[in-house]
Amino acid sequence: MADSKFAAPEMAAIEVKGLTREAFLIRGTLAAVAVGGVGAVGPFLSDAFAQSAAGDLAILNYALTLEYLESEFYNVKGKTVGLTGAAKSLAAVIGMHEAAHVAGLAAAIKAAGGTPAKKPTFKFPVTNQKQFLALASVLENTGVSAYNGQGPKLQNKAYLGTAGAIVQIEARHAAAINYMIGLSPTPDGGFDKPLEMGPVLKAVKPLIAA
Repeated sequence: MADSKFAAPEMAAIEVKGLTREAFLIRGTLAAVAVGGVGAVGPFLSDAFAQSAAGDLAILNYALTLEYLESEFYNVKGKTVGLTGAAKSLAAVIGMHEAAHVAGLAAAIKAAGGTPAKKPTFKFPVTNQKQFLALASVLENTGVSAYNGQGPKLQNKAYLGTAGAIVQIEARHAAAINYMIGLSPTPDGGFDKPLEMGPVLKAVKPLIAA
């Protein structure tokens, strides 16, 4: 059985290799989600960026690193776990979206005179369709939380527009996957809001593979 101290054991098992600042931040965020659930992402990011003077480019590079993770999850790992039917079709579509997000964020960073973060190496602990969809739900909902947490901190309105356009698609991904695995596509009703540990545990526990 998965370790009961984790709110999202799937996240705890993801390996991220690399020495870049972005790799460090994503390791910290995945650890925060694993222990405290999606609701723990906001405080972690707030602390991380409060200590940084990098501003908008740091936020964009962090978002880019999350998109690297999601793009590899769908476009690489998704092709190795035997997906079938609607799950296979949805993963293919989402994979194209995530690759486009990577390209769009990298272009925005370059246009701002910055250097896109290097792609870390990821290892995903899933071996079948059920595990893949469970982790997909966690990743997509975490992505929405991450964008919502950092978007308001962007100073450049153009970047805010880019982030806003991406988070809407991430939310649709989360809704589609949640619906596919029998969860509500809008768990918080008409408004997205930060999730505390209790709701996250309730949402993730049914998806934990033995």
